[in-house]
Amino acid sequence: MDVAPEELQFLTIPEILRESIIIPKLSPKTFYLITLTLIFPLSFAILAHSLFTHPLLLHIQNPSADPLQTRHRWAKLLSFQFSYLIFLFAFSLLSTAAVVFTVASLYTSKSVSYSATLSAIPKVFKRLFITFIWVSLLMILYNSIFFAFLLLLLLAIDTHNYLLFFFCIFVIVILFLVVHVYITALWHLASVVSVLEPIYGFAAMKKSYELLKGKTRLAAVLVFAYFAICATISVIFGAVVVRNRVGYGVFVRIIVGGFLVGVLVIVNLVGLLVQSVFYYVCKSVHHQGIDMLDLVDHLGGYLGEYVPLKSSIQMENLDA
Repeated sequence: MDVAPEELQFLTIPEILRESIIIPKLSPKTFYLITLTLIFPLSFAILAHSLFTHPLLLHIQNPSADPLQTRHRWAKLLSFQFSYLIFLFAFSLLSTAAVVFTVASLYTSKSVSYSATLSAIPKVFKRLFITFIWVSLLMILYNSIFFAFLLLLLLAIDTHNYLLFFFCIFVIVILFLVVHVYITALWHLASVVSVLEPIYGFAAMKKSYELLKGKTRLAAVLVFAYFAICATISVIFGAVVVRNRVGYGVFVRIIVGGFLVGVLVIVNLVGLLVQSVFYYVCKSVHHQGIDMLDLVDHLGGYLGEYVPLKSSIQMENLDA
């Protein structure tokens, strides 16, 4: 399907998903290697980390456990969680950088390779890291407010203050369904901006805020759908594989666990592709022409050897 620049703003969610699914077919080997080396480890870690933390938590929560052993397991748990968060953070940024850069390269009609993508990641990673720091500051503020209302909720329960109770419930729901989802959409779009435009950090967040205007609801639906799918996968993995509440044998649990990891890999890959396509949709909404010559020059700062294009944007690569 050919998509003209002025038509991008009218893409619906199914059409955005369709465009996103088509993209890997343009360079299957590159996306296969990105998925295998970056997205798979990320997805596996997201689910499998509970296999290590769950036994530790059970021991810590056991009132009859030896205090010395409990302190030892607390140390192991904190060390593991710290290492897990570093791994999660690193591979999340690496995956984002690789996918966004590869999609942009395809949009500029440049031949794409896995080695070329890897060589571009270092500079892209630095920009994404700075943007992530700014988003983290915003998330710290958000979490502070969120936990403050959680404490108020507990106070309302203890004091049987039903008016305060329902008020806290309302605010907490709004904070998650509106504020948290919006910040996530802002972060994802700012990440793409950090890769494709000569701005990052607070400037990328500001640009992301401007681009989201007019497509906020669409972004919220996409983010919420992603959250819902990931939560469903995590709940099933926890119930069947980690806690084994259904009483399955080891072999069945391995099969189910492997299947769920595979599903999460696909979800994460499609999610990264969607946020890349969504960037172009937002640019079109605000009538900000995507000048491929400028994009080529920007990407050329990472790699060089890009073939100049004559048109302002070429979407022929997304032909059905």
